Amino acid sequence: MRLSIFPLTGALLYPGLQLPLHIFEPRYRAMVTDALARDRRIGMIQPQRPEDDAPLFTVGCVGKIADVEALEDGRFNLVLEGESRFRLLRELDVITPFRQVEVELLEEPPFQALSPIERAGFEREARRFAEAQGYRVDWEAVTTLDDCSLIDGVSQIAPFDAAAKQALLEAPNLAARCELLVQLMQFFGRRDSDEGRVTLQ
Repeated sequence: MRLSIFPLTGALLYPGLQLPLHIFEPRYRAMVTDALARDRRIGMIQPQRPEDDAPLFTVGCVGKIADVEALEDGRFNLVLEGESRFRLLRELDVITPFRQVEVELLEEPPFQALSPIERAGFEREARRFAEAQGYRVDWEAVTTLDDCSLIDGVSQIAPFDAAAKQALLEAPNLAARCELLVQLMQFFGRRDSDEGRVTLQ
């Protein structure tokens, strides 16, 4: 599969979830215009470094433009809906201002669910992490989410570094992602005693 890509550090997308984007750079405005004229699909993938033409991580997610607002000055507000994770095969030599790649779609394991013990362990660690970081969470709403929406949703918005978020995206199944997410919350969840921030120390 050939994809136009939007390489953006820290912005991950998962199948079944949504990602709002504000598109303002000319090259990515051209990418959106091109996607709208074709199949409305672009690939979200992280660069390994936050610079132009940096090497890419190997796994990303195909997003379909579900909602679009074209602004008068050429910018766009988008909502992408995640369709499928993909593995990068190679970057293509193109004349477009935006990068394009060849990918293979990754098959997701069917009917994924956590065991009651896994779910309870995750929610317990999430409460500790949220309390330590001062986040307000509607825990009643959390209990109504299905396992995929919960684990993938937290993985998508978690305040971890790019490498940690990439490891979550690359996890082979829901149980592995949940286990890694718990480990990362424990690892990143300690407060710096002086500045009150997430720290690796």
